[in-house]
Amino acid sequence: MALSVNTNSGAMTALQYLSGTQAKMSQTQNAISTGYKVSSAKDDGATYAIAQNMRGNVASYSAVSDSLNRGISAVDVAMSAGQSISDLLIQMKAKALAAADKSIDTASRTALNNDFTALRDQIQTIVDNASFNGFNLISSSATAITALASADGSKKITVGSQSLALGGANVSVASGGNISTQAAASTMIGTVQTSLTNVNKALATFSAGAKKYSIQLNFVSKLSDTVTSGIGNLVDANLAEESAKLTSLQTKQQLGVQALSIANSSPQIVLSLFQ
Repeated sequence: MALSVNTNSGAMTALQYLSGTQAKMSQTQNAISTGYKVSSAKDDGATYAIAQNMRGNVASYSAVSDSLNRGISAVDVAMSAGQSISDLLIQMKAKALAAADKSIDTASRTALNNDFTALRDQIQTIVDNASFNGFNLISSSATAITALASADGSKKITVGSQSLALGGANVSVASGGNISTQAAASTMIGTVQTSLTNVNKALATFSAGAKKYSIQLNFVSKLSDTVTSGIGNLVDANLAEESAKLTSLQTKQQLGVQALSIANSSPQIVLSLFQ
């Protein structure tokens, strides 16, 4: 190869390899510092776009989980209130049955009636306060509650309301119902029993709705974890591999610097020809 001071092909070749090594080192250092092999669209546009779309789905699953949790809480409040009402109706039935006994005196029946009306009024108090996040599933004006079930919002799960208010479809005991007389007490026994049966049916309905929400919430949680794992497979860096690669590149860098130094010294050989 001809010696020239104008063109140093060896130095240009060494510089090209050194520049390539430097670029790879920059990528490896970025992967180590961020933990991602694809941290931006510049690294791999197609993979980054796929990962971003999947991240959008994960964010949507979070919103779905929040919606389902709110639904579960509203139904749980309704079930708790319904159980309390069921317990009150059992006590009211016992009071009505006792007041229907013809052998008791007026004072005893009055005392039983006072207890009965107190229990009756407590039912309405429970109904009025059984709200969660603005939803009351057991009031006389209650409406169904609907929760998100899919990331695109197209699928929903609805749990219907069950009015447990006094004088309603389920609790037929009127707001003024009493057992002040033996005849009224005898009639009230059947009314309370019917109400108790209806309330227990309503609780079964709420239980089924809560189960639907819980099953969907569990599925969404697993789906979110799976998608998150998939994103990691796409963009996360293998730090053990990157560490080994960095060591290799550092060695190449040092050799490249030495090769460039040797190539840069080649033109000095020309000087010896003129001594």
